[in-house]
Amino acid sequence: MNFRKFAVFAALAAALSIGAVDAYARPGGGSSFGSRGAKTYTAPPSTRTAPGAAAPIQRSVTPRAAPSAPNATRPSSGFGRGLMGGLLGGLLGAGLFGMLFGHGLMGGLGGLTSFLGLLLQIGLIVLVVRLAMNWFRNRQAAGAAPGGAQGAAYGGPAPNGGLAGGAPNAGFGGGFGSGFAGQPAASTTPLEIVQSDYQAFERRLGEVQAAFSAEDVGTLRRICTPEVAANLEQEIADNAARGLVNKVTGVRLLQGDLAESWREPDADYATVAMRFSLNDVLVEKATGRTVPGASTIPEEVTELWTFRRAPGADSSAWTLSAMQQAA
Repeated sequence: MNFRKFAVFAALAAALSIGAVDAYARPGGGSSFGSRGAKTYTAPPSTRTAPGAAAPIQRSVTPRAAPSAPNATRPSSGFGRGLMGGLLGGLLGAGLFGMLFGHGLMGGLGGLTSFLGLLLQIGLIVLVVRLAMNWFRNRQAAGAAPGGAQGAAYGGPAPNGGLAGGAPNAGFGGGFGSGFAGQPAASTTPLEIVQSDYQAFERRLGEVQAAFSAEDVGTLRRICTPEVAANLEQEIADNAARGLVNKVTGVRLLQGDLAESWREPDADYATVAMRFSLNDVLVEKATGRTVPGASTIPEEVTELWTFRRAPGADSSAWTLSAMQQAA
């Protein structure tokens, strides 16, 4: 009796374990990894296809930017700053006033009344000089700010992946939208995406899934960056170590639109949101049987894929550079 209960428990545990693996059996395993150049750790703008925030990149060869050290606060060199400055300024001012009135350098200190009067005059002069220096210093700081006051008016991408003040990039069923996306970061320039680029993105979607399913490492290395290809190869190896292969069929793009596109000195980038359907099961290599519990019903998935190419290259040069899960 006890043995029978143990066998039932073990069977249930195995079924649950297989189901958990199968839930994220597709390429990428439901994780977010890769590189988006200067924007690797910046969330892409939301789109109509992926209105929620994208999952942040979890694994990337791109190092995080080191936090900049705060600027050391330099003491102001204003006249009269500090106790000694005040005393020296007062004595010097008293001597100068004495010289002006014909009493000699120390003549201004001849009596208590004149001494207090001189201190009052010096204090007023120091106050005026300090206010004037602060005014000039503030004007210099404002003039040195990058972009001046206008810089703040042109920051950040517009919502839904559109240009600030313009219409959003509306995708449509079975394909992508078109145009520019987002306001670029300071180190990037805008990049226009044309129809042939969208066709390449859709083609790469099917090619990556097919190569992963066929365990075709050579094709993955051709259509993905070395970083993404290495991640997918590791997933293939992990499945093979368990005697399994991930079979992905029936991939069909349902909707897609552009989140953002930009050019950096060494590469062009484009991040697109894609909602697609696919049949995704794990199969035992030895027997060819589908793993028990795997669903044979096509599932719908929404992911954000970032593509990379050399600057100025044509649409055929796009390679998959990052995969992110939609919220």
